[in-house]
Amino acid sequence: MFKGWLLTKENDEFKCELTEIDEKDLPEGEVTIDVAHSTINYKDGLAITNSGMIVREWPMVPGIDLAGTVSESSSPDFKAGDTVVVNGWGLSETHWGGLAEKARVPAHMPVKLPDAFTTEQAMAVGTAGYTAMLCVLALEDQGVKPGDGPVIVTGAAGGVGSIAVAILGKLGYEVHASTGRPEEEGYLKGLGAAAIVDRNTLSEKGKPLQRETWAGAVDTVGSHTLANVIAQTKKGGTVTCVGLAQGPDLPVTVMPFILRSVKLVGCESVTAPQALRQECWDRLATDLDAGKLAEMSKTVGMGDVEGVARDILAGKVRGRVVVDING
Repeated sequence: MFKGWLLTKENDEFKCELTEIDEKDLPEGEVTIDVAHSTINYKDGLAITNSGMIVREWPMVPGIDLAGTVSESSSPDFKAGDTVVVNGWGLSETHWGGLAEKARVPAHMPVKLPDAFTTEQAMAVGTAGYTAMLCVLALEDQGVKPGDGPVIVTGAAGGVGSIAVAILGKLGYEVHASTGRPEEEGYLKGLGAAAIVDRNTLSEKGKPLQRETWAGAVDTVGSHTLANVIAQTKKGGTVTCVGLAQGPDLPVTVMPFILRSVKLVGCESVTAPQALRQECWDRLATDLDAGKLAEMSKTVGMGDVEGVARDILAGKVRGRVVVDING
């Protein structure tokens, strides 16, 4: 038996309980992991509070991220004692996730954790940081360089945004952080932002072409915010898109694309191949300052999970929340 959060639904009655789970009930997979740390992301908040259609199979252990030590493996790629991290791949949706003391996953899911990270630091990074790194790689792939001009990060006080600001700042980019929380100015500038942009200047319908401002962008918001960022992007610039906090719509014209050669690149993190994941984690080990990671994260115990899940949906959480599975 092991301790974990378990979500159940019977006859439309939803329950979220911290309980004892039988190891024989773990899902199939080649790699069994003793989980040390997990996280609480926005998607976890939806699942834990039954606020969105996240869970597709019941019962479900929530948690889209986990880090820990391999205890058993029938895969040649992993052995007992390996420290690994797992992000996405349907955890908390169709496969049991990380908010439990044990997990079992198929061998294509884990990535070996670079020595630079502890499991606690890995979960301070989590899916949010790994997704931010995907965006940075995409900007680099499209030739966006620090000398090309400012880069904007929307939703900058959130998990993806915070880590994107920190990485881009360390790499030498002039980062402008868009947020609706002016009280976070000191926090964001401490991470590496050169300037703060009031999100209200981007969140309403704007002209299809606006003053060229951004060499690149990391957008976590979508809707009018993304449309305005695209309309303000310089000729040949690149906008990466990873979120829909404002909405899934994109009220934009073709004009920025055909008149300025602006590129819009979607970055999908859930099923990205293992090699790309490993590249992201290896780059995170060198391009993300450990001190700034500590500034943007806090660690809670298993008993705090429900409360934090509600807070993250209410917009009361900044940066990253790590869960100590044994705490």
